[in-house]
Amino acid sequence: MPALLQRHVSLIVFLGVLAGWEAACRLFALPEYILPAPSAIGHAALELGPGRWLDHLGATLSVALAGYALAIALALPLAVAITRSALLSRIVMPWLVVIQSTPIVAIAPIIVVTLGAGVLPRVVITTLISFFPLVVSTALGLSSVPAELIELSRSLRATDARQYWQIRMPFAVPYVFSALKVSITLSVVGAVVAEFVAAEKGLGYLILFATSSFKVPVAFAALILLVLCSLTLYGIVQLLHRRLFPWSQQAQS
Repeated sequence: MPALLQRHVSLIVFLGVLAGWEAACRLFALPEYILPAPSAIGHAALELGPGRWLDHLGATLSVALAGYALAIALALPLAVAITRSALLSRIVMPWLVVIQSTPIVAIAPIIVVTLGAGVLPRVVITTLISFFPLVVSTALGLSSVPAELIELSRSLRATDARQYWQIRMPFAVPYVFSALKVSITLSVVGAVVAEFVAAEKGLGYLILFATSSFKVPVAFAALILLVLCSLTLYGIVQLLHRRLFPWSQQAQS
């Protein structure tokens, strides 16, 4: 029995938190606009209907995945470029730090005004949020190869392309996937931030609309769905890492 409890301790704690939450809301008669009970959140989710939930979820996921894909397409070649050129690294890295240090929430309205109110500004905002970890972590992995391996490849007259493909890139795989896991969750955050600024549907838009209408249980339900979405995407990237590059996980551990 103790072994069974240890295997399911997370589930038991989660159910205990839900039960305590429900009991506290009923005991203290908390209004739904302050803290809705889990039963009220579930009822609100069912009331909205699966069709509308899928519509909002699809809008958020499409922006998040598009921004994520664009961030990968820009970040990986840029990381290779700045590790090959010290001059380019000195030029680009300060600008990347400036972009990362700038609150995206503050410049999101400017991006929307500049690019319009369509899907493009939301994808750009998502890309900006998820881009930085990919560049930095990939560049760190590419530049962390032991010096003796680089010297060995040069003594064997390996070309730069072969050196990157057969030595640097395999060594950087754990770094790249660590950044991919972080960036996939940041892409969901970016999509929600973009929907707060300009959107007609999406989970972020639904949260904003529900809170403005004091439909807090609906906002909580959308928030829970966002968390589940982020966890699922993170798990998919982790599964891809485990299936495609199992040797890199062993090396990392």
